[in-house]
Amino acid sequence: MEAPIRVLLIEHQPLTRLGVGAVLGEETGIELIGEADNAADGRSMFRELKPDVTILGLHFPDSCSIDDLDSYFVITPKPKIIVLAEHAGDSEISRALKKGVAGYICKDVTAEDLVAAVRTVSAGRKFIPNDIAQILSENLGREELTPTETNVLRMIVGGMSNKEIAFALDVSENTIKSHIQNIFGKIGVSDRTSAATTAIKRGLVRVDL
Repeated sequence: MEAPIRVLLIEHQPLTRLGVGAVLGEETGIELIGEADNAADGRSMFRELKPDVTILGLHFPDSCSIDDLDSYFVITPKPKIIVLAEHAGDSEISRALKKGVAGYICKDVTAEDLVAAVRTVSAGRKFIPNDIAQILSENLGREELTPTETNVLRMIVGGMSNKEIAFALDVSENTIKSHIQNIFGKIGVSDRTSAATTAIKRGLVRVDL
């Protein structure tokens, strides 16, 4: 008899963990070997349990950066990680895929796609749902924002004026105006309101609700 696919779930929302656990628990050939609700415990369990597939949320009270993905690749050169995201923001997807994750699903994923993602990634293939693949293709080739532009965009989303942003970054208002024009061109908008809406929709900045 073939050994089951051993899955580790790292996600801070209890209801999400409950739902994923319920789906996987009903599936023959898949075994949920552990759950963690914070980043530190998740990395520790990942190191100790050596799962076949890891389903990983991105935002935790003790860790809120997609850059934390790097730590898993330090532990294991080619971990089979499926990112479990809040929404299909294309910037977040692109960054995760560039770091080497094997799959990307959102929390409204169907039970069928969740199982398919685990089996596909376990077999050594990538799993990107059609709707997320469409978002990626629509934005393919767009120039990425620089760290400074991302910071400025974050402040725009926060409702700060040019003067307030300039003061916060200790630069002139003309410099901020130049950054904003570059941002508008890169994300394809013409005003601050559209920039804020697009930033949130595409996951260009993180907004804590």
